[in-house]
Amino acid sequence: MPRYARRVVTGHDETGKSVVLTDGAPPNIRDRGTGVDFIEIWSTTQTPASITAQEPEPTDGPLVTPPPPMGSKIRLNDFFPGHIELLPPRADGRHKMMHRTKSIDYGIVLEGEIWMILDDSEVLLKQGDVVVQRGTDHAWENRSGTVCRMAFILIDGAFAPELRENLPENLELRTGAVFNDASSH
Repeated sequence: MPRYARRVVTGHDETGKSVVLTDGAPPNIRDRGTGVDFIEIWSTTQTPASITAQEPEPTDGPLVTPPPPMGSKIRLNDFFPGHIELLPPRADGRHKMMHRTKSIDYGIVLEGEIWMILDDSEVLLKQGDVVVQRGTDHAWENRSGTVCRMAFILIDGAFAPELRENLPENLELRTGAVFNDASSH
């Protein structure tokens, strides 16, 4: 069962006065059965983001990992203990959650702890730690006995040509396709 999260969204009334449009649980909380819950907070589809008095719910629709081109996304992820055991092994033998997105991701550990796995190392992140994920191949693993909640702010990105030349030919990217496998953030 997804854990509680509160989202307060502001806007404007017909006279331009600041108002609270919604206050409560985000409408799109997805328990995917993989031990990782996705709590979709907000997303934008352009930069600069259009600010209107009111707008339709931007998190409706399919769950997609990265933001759209020129867009942004904020979500909370709850990583439950043992989530890795719920995932099937990969055919290539790599870590079950290893993936790469073409984005800059700011990950903030709000509670608990989690291991960030990279190609060459692992880093333990604890409450209050912030990771700046810059298009790298990575995975997340909660090895503790309690839930780890992280906030992720994702900003659309582009690989510099000189870096792209050095990335694997079979580069696996989450580039806007509906997110329906076990990799996450």
